Amino acid sequence: MGTHPDRAILDCDRRKRLEERLDMKLSVIIPVYNEAKTILEIIKRVKEVPFEKEIIVVDDGSTDGTARILEENRQGLTGLFNEKNSGKGAAIRAALPHVTGDVVIIQDADLEYHPSEYPRLIAPILEGVADVVYGSRFQGGTHRVLYFWHAVGNKMITTLSNMLTDLNLSDMETGYKAFRAEVLRGVEIESNRFGFEPEITAKISKMGCRIYEIPISYWGRDYTEGKKINWKDGIAALYWILKYNLFRKRPRKSKTYISKASL
Repeated sequence: MGTHPDRAILDCDRRKRLEERLDMKLSVIIPVYNEAKTILEIIKRVKEVPFEKEIIVVDDGSTDGTARILEENRQGLTGLFNEKNSGKGAAIRAALPHVTGDVVIIQDADLEYHPSEYPRLIAPILEGVADVVYGSRFQGGTHRVLYFWHAVGNKMITTLSNMLTDLNLSDMETGYKAFRAEVLRGVEIESNRFGFEPEITAKISKMGCRIYEIPISYWGRDYTEGKKINWKDGIAALYWILKYNLFRKRPRKSKTYISKASL
């Protein structure tokens, strides 16, 4: 069965709009801690993405030689170095003053998320319909089959977050999040560690941001391959969800965040 003519015209118009926005500048923030085996590969993959971009790598007190590798391979990068390990939220907070792009993506350094999916991830922002986009690991994308109880815990955490934010996300804890730059700069990031995920979700919800979700692939690691998050982080996530949803004032909504104008 062929494509309906009107739908074909819409699809062509959509591609045209995206192509016209290729002069948009993308800022990629890569927080990294003890990823000496993967850091150069993830930087290579990011550089291959066909957008004008800046890559901001924040070494968060690595002890395995990651910092030395970055020092020796700084061409095309902004390299920042924390003296001690402070966590993902602290690394993102350190990177934000250096962001000069229109759209910001947070990219983990462990190869679990592939930069080839950037065009799909930021498409709703470029089309002017979204302020923030979450890449969901639970909406049918290719994924490695791993830990059952991790999936159960993730769904429980996402459900609690949704109950308090009144969102219907399927993957609040995803490592793939894209933001209009002014939105992310408008958030005061308080969390130092993995509390960044529930904190940013609570705050953009209160700001009235337009949030979209798209399916992504997920190339998960096991603990023998260097996976770091564990059950303690899941317990901590419950605390952060309650903290940032119930005990933080609701910020005033701004036209900056809910504007329907595209980039």
